[in-house]
Amino acid sequence: MAEAKPLVLDVDGTFLRTDMLFECFWAGLGRDPLRVLRIAITQFRDPARLKRSLAEVAEIRTDLLPVQPEMKKLADESIAAGRPVILASASDESQVRRLAADHGMSDQVFASDGDVNLKAHAKAEALVATYGEKGFDYAGNEAADLAVWEHAENALIVGQDASLARKLTAEGHSVTEYTDGWAMRDLIRALRPHQWVKNVLLLLPMLAAHTFEVAPLLLVLLGMASFSAAASTIYIVNDLLDLEADRLHPKKKNRPFASGAVPIRIGMIATAAMGAIALGIGALLGPAFLGVVILYMILSLAYSLKLKRMRWVDIATLAGLYTLRVVAGAAASQVVASGFMLVFIFPIFITLGCVKRMTELTLATSDERLPGRGYARTDRGDLLNVSGLGMVGALLIFFLYSMSEQAQTLYPDRWLLWVALLPIAWWMFRMIRLGYFGKQDYDPIVFALKDKRGLGILMITLSLMFYAAGLLPQWFGF
Repeated sequence: MAEAKPLVLDVDGTFLRTDMLFECFWAGLGRDPLRVLRIAITQFRDPARLKRSLAEVAEIRTDLLPVQPEMKKLADESIAAGRPVILASASDESQVRRLAADHGMSDQVFASDGDVNLKAHAKAEALVATYGEKGFDYAGNEAADLAVWEHAENALIVGQDASLARKLTAEGHSVTEYTDGWAMRDLIRALRPHQWVKNVLLLLPMLAAHTFEVAPLLLVLLGMASFSAAASTIYIVNDLLDLEADRLHPKKKNRPFASGAVPIRIGMIATAAMGAIALGIGALLGPAFLGVVILYMILSLAYSLKLKRMRWVDIATLAGLYTLRVVAGAAASQVVASGFMLVFIFPIFITLGCVKRMTELTLATSDERLPGRGYARTDRGDLLNVSGLGMVGALLIFFLYSMSEQAQTLYPDRWLLWVALLPIAWWMFRMIRLGYFGKQDYDPIVFALKDKRGLGILMITLSLMFYAAGLLPQWFGF
């Protein structure tokens, strides 16, 4: 009985719902950014050498890479039937061999070796030299694979490019199509628009200064749009840097890039577009606001690359990023943000940063350190203590503010500020408790803005402060 013709699978975009070159680039960027950038710049014109160099910087977990379900099923059925399944890829040979071993495929692979970039005609020549003309079936996903399909007996096309199937069919090839691709809704999900709600913090300087005119409000709304675009830029970068850690996480593994729902290449394009929007709007709002946006993006990038892996530094950085939103609101509205307000909100954000880590640790499935973070469950006690200190610090600063000259000017009935300390303490204690027992969202700010009971407590606080300022009697006549 004649041996079955081998099934040859392209890897990137065909068997995998990702691209190992981009996977390697972002994994390396997270480990040694300067070296990776130097490699990318100096070896850009030599793809085979570029792939080999990046593979040497970052050894990616090929067993975690998302696979195309239909291709995986076909490969498993072929292997079970005794048919050879061969990987042929332009990715580096070291990675392709590991991937083949992970999925029980043949140890014979075709891949780039540091000298030859095995793509298009180079791949076709290697396959024909081994299996002969029409001696194999080939699955691919892009126009570069046309050079290989011309020599295959059967063409398997993965993706949404209908023109490839039409061309091959017109030339008399046997074609089987496997639909796969990405959806705009998944890209929008990667932008995390639900996180934009955190940019209501830009309104705080106006509220604190009792400024309620339309013109500064419109400027702040523009500022919120800029910060939303900037935040989405960093969210995508963070997701691309955290691919391996996300795939090890029980919930984050379903994120668009970690799951392969959106190609990394599309994420890189979206990052550039959102960054341009953020900086463009920032420039319209003036140099002060633009400077804050740039600082926010730089600090966020530093957090994604390094700082989030450093114990306690990560929490201080998160608090700083939240505080920058308040500074940005002052710059956009041209309202002076008081030193007391900035000093007051920083320990609040320190507390919320600790709450975020406590929530993650409580919901973790093991006692090991969180993937990509510097904390384990044994740190919950320390995080609880620091969050308590943040709470006490915020309350003390608020009390000192109530005694300041500015408070005397803005709040005729200052004793109501002291009463407001009670709901502030209640809200902060409740956030700490919910975080410690894992009963809130991974992002405490987003949770706080959806938590009805917590919002009620905050409304009580604002009502007391507005009454102390004489605004409620002025607005409602009581």
